[in-house]
Amino acid sequence: MTDKEIRSQARVVVIGGGIAGCSTLYHLTREGWNDVVLVERDELTSGSTWHAAAQVTQFGGNQTMVALKRHSIDLYRELASDPENPISYHITGGMRLAHTPAQVDTYKHYVGMAAGMGVEMEFIDAQEVGRRHPLINTTGLLGAWWDPLDGDIDPAGITFAMARKAREAGAEVYRFNPVESITRKANGEFIVHSRQGDITCEKVVNATGYRVNEVGNMLGVTHPVTSMEHMYFLTDTMPELEALDFRVPIIRDPGDDFYSRQEKLGLLVGVYEQGCQTFGMDGIDPDFTQALCPSDLDRCLDNMERIFERLPSLAEAGIHTVINGPITYTIDGAPLIGPVPGIENAYCAIGLRAGIGESGGHGKLLAEIIVHGECEWDTWFLDPRRFTQYANTEHTCLKAIEDYQNEFHYHMPHEYRPAARLARTTPLYPVLDRMQAEWGLVNGWERALFFKPEPDFVDEHSYRFTPTEAVIEKEIEHLRQNVGLMEVSGFNRYEISGAGVTEFLDRMVCGRLPTEIGKLGLCYLLTEKGNVLSEATLVKLGKDRYWWGSAAAAEWHDRDWLNRFKPDTVTLTEMAATHTILVVAGPKSRTLLQSVSPRCDWSAQAFPWLRARSMFIGHAEVIAMSVSFSGELAYELHVPNEQLYLVWQIISDAGREFDLGYFGLYATESMRLEKGYLHWKADLIYEHNPLEAGLDRFVKLDKPDFIGKAALLRQIERGPRKLLVSMTVDCDIAPAHGGDPVYADGQQVGSVTSAGYGHRVKRNIAYAYIEPQSAAIGTPLTIGILGEEYPAEVVSPILYDPENERVRV
Repeated sequence: MTDKEIRSQARVVVIGGGIAGCSTLYHLTREGWNDVVLVERDELTSGSTWHAAAQVTQFGGNQTMVALKRHSIDLYRELASDPENPISYHITGGMRLAHTPAQVDTYKHYVGMAAGMGVEMEFIDAQEVGRRHPLINTTGLLGAWWDPLDGDIDPAGITFAMARKAREAGAEVYRFNPVESITRKANGEFIVHSRQGDITCEKVVNATGYRVNEVGNMLGVTHPVTSMEHMYFLTDTMPELEALDFRVPIIRDPGDDFYSRQEKLGLLVGVYEQGCQTFGMDGIDPDFTQALCPSDLDRCLDNMERIFERLPSLAEAGIHTVINGPITYTIDGAPLIGPVPGIENAYCAIGLRAGIGESGGHGKLLAEIIVHGECEWDTWFLDPRRFTQYANTEHTCLKAIEDYQNEFHYHMPHEYRPAARLARTTPLYPVLDRMQAEWGLVNGWERALFFKPEPDFVDEHSYRFTPTEAVIEKEIEHLRQNVGLMEVSGFNRYEISGAGVTEFLDRMVCGRLPTEIGKLGLCYLLTEKGNVLSEATLVKLGKDRYWWGSAAAAEWHDRDWLNRFKPDTVTLTEMAATHTILVVAGPKSRTLLQSVSPRCDWSAQAFPWLRARSMFIGHAEVIAMSVSFSGELAYELHVPNEQLYLVWQIISDAGREFDLGYFGLYATESMRLEKGYLHWKADLIYEHNPLEAGLDRFVKLDKPDFIGKAALLRQIERGPRKLLVSMTVDCDIAPAHGGDPVYADGQQVGSVTSAGYGHRVKRNIAYAYIEPQSAAIGTPLTIGILGEEYPAEVVSPILYDPENERVRV
């Protein structure tokens, strides 16, 4: 590549010349943006890319991840086959070994989930494992998940290929040109100050690998990314491989914490040791480029003993090279691809622990977000805004270590791992903990899942039904018959006020705003392409004053969207950390609240459904809302945190007379499925518009305008792609899980979005987006659950109290 004098203007500046930066640059040109540049402090691939083990697999933890990895494979095959610039790329197939029944269930679920994206994989037994990889000792194995397109590629070759193609399309690449600072002009443009000169641009992308926070700090942010040292070694030539007429497949082994693939006529073996080591926590030497950390195989000795048992021929092989280099991790192990929180027109592609295998897809989705505002797939699980203010450097480090130690131990349903807990708690945490609450996490907040019947009760993590279901059933039945109390920590809340606030919010939502003071309504926001962006409860509390409530995870997502369109006369005040919700639900809830609020009127006439009032609980003032997510008579009490314990204690003390019980998130999830209530980022995603999601009644096309209206009208004219349906499933062993395939007459017609057991209606329930011709109520279908097909039927989305009589009583 020949470098030349740098441009002073560009539409986008991508900072970082590894696989992520070059893929982003390449895909921007594929989207038609050619006035784009990449700036790299050294040579391309000089960070983590050059020493990557470079496995390329179709495996993904959800359907979007499968899709972006499959895009990587298709792209890499295309680029590698260029006769003028061939790239070494071996597709050998690969297997993830199963040692336990739980791992078998996990793999069978993922195989079914991948099928929904047109990706064929299979589960094979232990005998077949040994046949496909003759060097494996199959003792103790139950089988493996087989990916036929697993393989390895030359990491430098594929990175340079994308950079070359981008330059051929008009992009520029400036090597050996460190970025020294970034400033912003009054009009919002960035100035990237590099050693070779300044570049003014509309948008900037941080793709700087383990130097992520050197550039992040130039923008005034610290990204939740930590680097870990990772070792692999290369063996000498092995006679066992010389004797074969094929390359052995890739192995990933959760039992022995290693991976292996063939490298020439030897093996490359990577180890995920428990005594792992972080990298760069106190800064990184500016001269650390195309460099490695000191090798330290001694800390892998425990793993090595088990690896030799699994691959006995390794014990006789010589080790000729040890590679120990930094790779980046985030809090949950998934990358950060998308908008930088709080900085409009700044983006990132960082935290790529498996960058080579994924970044063909990462570049595609980030380029689509930059150019079009959204990707063809919903990418929330990669969105940088999924982590908020709690995600500091120390928190990230603790989670990165935990994730490294569990590299091939995939999360089970409802599994919340122990590192870096208690990051966000309310004053009630110690109270509920003494009540034997089982805790989960929502945006860093500890939230009670259920209350254990005895201290040593264990919430088993499984794809199958567990004894916890009986506990949930009791919580729900007690609530249905009497009254229950639940804390909802971390619920996202803003106060939005000021001149013009009504007009502003009316443009944001596709339905009707509440117009009467004290009225509340469920509202939906659309993307500019007419798809579902967010769900919010809006309450009008005054002439120019509203409260906004949405999912806890949406805190920074919704904030950025509102701030993008908000006029200067409107103020947005964040309240998620200052207030907490207490939910009082059940047929006795009104009587209980009236007993602790004698000077307020809680009657149905004075305080009807879908209304909000300022009320007193004892001597504590709260904003009370008559609204229900359970389908029972219920009230939400929005309480300032300094009085949260007071309100809880008043209600708990008075509740003894009413047989007050307690319930958690699991019970709420079961009840909302019975009521047809949808879950943001499971059922409500960017990939579908509100009509496809069954939200017709919340869309008012007679409004003069709202964001996304024109695009929605075009979608309506085109017709629905898929429709969200509710199904009951004839399966006693397990609920369905997100991504499970749905079939009609033997053909896959959709995928499950969310599911669970409805304890009041005694039915196994699943929601799914499916082909319109199979969406009519009464249509017989089947759902693939853990590798088997079970009968299902499309049913009314409201299975419990469809007339809402219980919430209006």
